[in-house]
Amino acid sequence: MNKISIKIKQESFLYFIIYGGIILLIIIMGIAPLYYKMYNQIKENEKLRFQIKEQQELAPVNLILLNASKEKNVFVLPNPEKIALPRSESGKFESDFQMVVKKSGLKIVSFKPDTNTLSNSSKSLLHNVVLNGEWNDLRKLLIELGGLSYLDRIDEITVQQGAGFMEFNMKIRVALK
Repeated sequence: MNKISIKIKQESFLYFIIYGGIILLIIIMGIAPLYYKMYNQIKENEKLRFQIKEQQELAPVNLILLNASKEKNVFVLPNPEKIALPRSESGKFESDFQMVVKKSGLKIVSFKPDTNTLSNSSKSLLHNVVLNGEWNDLRKLLIELGGLSYLDRIDEITVQQGAGFMEFNMKIRVALK
């Protein structure tokens, strides 16, 4: 077997190491950062593509919300001047309440005036009311009740969730003269 022998001068070998180190330094200092920057750019592009796709999918929903916001079907909270009903007209609240409940979309289960509050010394008449319906209908009811000038206050609202409906127990006070 013949052995191949390579004879290199020590000075040439030193130049080879120095030039190789310079080339390696150029690769490390120049190409590696460019590769890293390109990798980050690709990640950013993927993120932007995802956002564009998301915006395209949500565009119809956005259009619906914009159109809904342009509608002027906004509930304005009434604030009438407060008055007290004469005791002889205390039954007026029941008919007004039925009208307000019908307008709001709720159903009356029970409507009971508290006879203990009918005494001459009492400044208000308490009504215990039980209603069935949806949460949004309760909101409409409360807005409409705010328009009754003789409504003193609502003492209590209890909400019970049932199967497919909600039950609202309310204690309402009507101001009396």
